[in-house]
This record gives sequence, structure tokens and C-alpha cells, in this order.
Amino acid sequence: MAEQDGAIYDRLTRVPERDWDKNAGLDALLNGAREPFVLRGFVADWPLVQAGQRSAADARRYLLDHARDRPFTVSIGPPGHDGRLFYDADMAMNFRTGTGKLGDIFAGIEASEAQDDPRTVYLGSIDIPAHFDGLDEANPIDLGDRDPLHSVWIGTRTRIAAHNDFPDNLACCAAGRRRFTLFPPSQFRNLYLGPIDNTPAGRAVSMVDFDAPDLAAHPGFVAAMAEAQTVELDPGDAIFIPSMWWHHVEGLAPFNILVNYWWRDTPAWLGQPQEALNHAILAIRDLAPEDKAIWREMFDHYVFANDGRVTDHIPPAARSVLAPLTSESAGRLRAFLLRALNR
Repeated sequence: MAEQDGAIYDRLTRVPERDWDKNAGLDALLNGAREPFVLRGFVADWPLVQAGQRSAADARRYLLDHARDRPFTVSIGPPGHDGRLFYDADMAMNFRTGTGKLGDIFAGIEASEAQDDPRTVYLGSIDIPAHFDGLDEANPIDLGDRDPLHSVWIGTRTRIAAHNDFPDNLACCAAGRRRFTLFPPSQFRNLYLGPIDNTPAGRAVSMVDFDAPDLAAHPGFVAAMAEAQTVELDPGDAIFIPSMWWHHVEGLAPFNILVNYWWRDTPAWLGQPQEALNHAILAIRDLAPEDKAIWREMFDHYVFANDGRVTDHIPPAARSVLAPLTSESAGRLRAFLLRALNR
């Protein structure tokens, strides 16, 4: 399924495109959305997009005009690995990570553009307010009452393994081209996930090479691809990726910029589900089967069913964290967990 063999993507379902009214904001489209969709031309009027339409060099100059004088974290892969930021044969990362000034990083990209097989250079999930002055204000987006994290992803041709994120995500192609291949949350088994504690960027990733899938090792990937949706974004286009949807992301142009916004509809003081999964692996996974069966029932009772049988027999004032959580009770529970984990 290499980029030059685009036929495989022609056979996949396209991510639906939605009509939009920028003056009305996105609330009508985003509220309760659980399926991905594309907004063509959504940020086409951004100065950053217009700079990128002129040239990659203009896009870099535009970012440098807003960049703060501070280190930027950059990942660099050697020539010959086709932009795939992944594991090597020993399950270490096949790229190295360092820091540098944005101008120096961009100078390296510019110097390598004429090479047949340049190094991969990738600045991933760069926090915009911390690293740029006025970039958000000059390239605004209206997400209503949501308070998102603002990030920018900058790089040469890249292939980022399929992964998912807990927050909802609106990703805007600002320069170059991006291909997204998306899978519903239920397809995680058929994506053959790697370790959860040794990852390229903090989230477990699919071990399948989408350009050359090994169907003997990963036979379920055929079923995953039957459920996949794909789209290529041009500058100015945006895609909404709901919470927990898997996405394989490719930067298809020699130079690419993506701006994304992450938010949760749940309060920020709630815990991270991934941390609960990690702790369950630590505390429950390796118990005897009969003990795990008991704890499965306990989780069903307290967490997944969470019906009146949990609390109806307890006076309302005494239900503590069994009642719906507040910021105060969540803080007490977090402190309790920290004390327990530090014993």
C-alpha cells in the first residue's frame, strides 16, 4: 500500500465531507459528534495557509516571524526509511530526538530539499502558545466554549503509525498534503498494537506497516481495512477525528504543516483512562484466573454498570466517591491513589 500505489486508497471508504457555515461556528457539527468528517477549505483564509500556497520557504518564514526564542524539540530519521517514524529491529526508536532553534532546523530542511533521499525531520505536537507569539491570533478558529490545546506538526515526508487519542481532535492542513486513514475504536485488535510503555510518541501504535502489510503476521488487518475511511487534505482543509478513533497519518509533500486542536467534553479534573488501564495491568492482569473473574465483576459493578445497586443502600451524604464526582471528590480520590501508589 505504498504511496505510489494509490489504488488501495481508491478502494477505501471516503471520510464524509460536511457543509459548514463559518459564521455560525462549529457547535452544530461538533456537539455529540462520534463519527469523523472533513471540512474542505475551512481555514483557507489563514495567512499561514496562504504563505504555504506560495511556497514551502514562505511558510517557514511565516512561522519564523512568530517563533519565540526557545528550543524546539525535533525528531530526525536517517535517509532510507521512507519517513516512517517507528521502531527499529530491536524495538528502539528508528529516529533520534533533540532540540534546536527553529531557524536552524528549517535551514537543515531547506538544505536537504534538493537531495534524492533526505533525512526525515519532524516537529511533533509543538505547543503553539508556548512556542509562537501571535500565531493563534493571526490564524484563528472558533470552537465556541471549548478550551482546546493548540499544537502544530511540522515536517518533511512522514508516515506516522496508526494510533488514537482520548480527546476529540480537529486537525487543519496548513501546508503540504496530509493523508489520514481512520478506523473505528472497535478495530484495535485488528491493528496489532505495540507496547503501551515504549511508544514513539506516548500512545500505543499499530505494528502493521501500511505500505507493506504482513498479512501472515497480521491477518486481522484485512478486517480493519474493510472498516477504514481515508481522505487526503489539501491546504485549508480540516478533519474532525472523534475521541478514540485510530488514525494513520502521512505527510505527502516535501514540506508539511498541520495545526490541530484537542479538547475533552468531560471536566479536566477527571482522570485519564489510559492510566487506569496501566494500573489494571499492574494490579490485576497477572492474577489467577479465578481472582481476575472476581475483579471483572467488581469493575462491571462499580464502573461500567454503575447503577442504583452501587449506592441506593448508602445515605446520599455518605456516598463519597461513589456519588457523581466533583472537582473536590476527584481531588480526594487522586490524593488517595497517590498515597497508595507511593507506599
